[in-house]
Amino acid sequence: MKKEEFAYGAETRKEFSEAVVSVLREVERKGWTVFGVYDIRERLAARGFSHPPLKIIEICSGKYADRFLNQDKMVSLCMPCKINVMEENGRVKLITMRPGLMRQFFPEMDEKDAQEAEKELKEIVDRAAGTPSGETK
Repeated sequence: MKKEEFAYGAETRKEFSEAVVSVLREVERKGWTVFGVYDIRERLAARGFSHPPLKIIEICSGKYADRFLNQDKMVSLCMPCKINVMEENGRVKLITMRPGLMRQFFPEMDEKDAQEAEKELKEIVDRAAGTPSGETK
């Protein structure tokens, strides 16, 4: 499987911290919930490792979570959804997993629900990045 099949992303011209705030705003605007924000760079630095900025933002849509869990409780292994904000070679990128991919592991998941959740995640990423259609993976 190629990364492009697994993940969806967009590059932004925003500074790293501005991109994080943009994701948080778009999550709220879309009606999703932020569960947590993890500063991976900071946590690894505490252990003596050096990495470029990376924050993992865990989010959830109650609507989709309810539907997916009613179809198969094992889907919880893929929950909550994540949007990663990372800096790589001086560029800031927003990346998320494609929920439609989960159907390969959980075929009882409703395809329409998976595609709707994926569409909403893409919209959050695109709007937060300030791009019309996130093309950078």
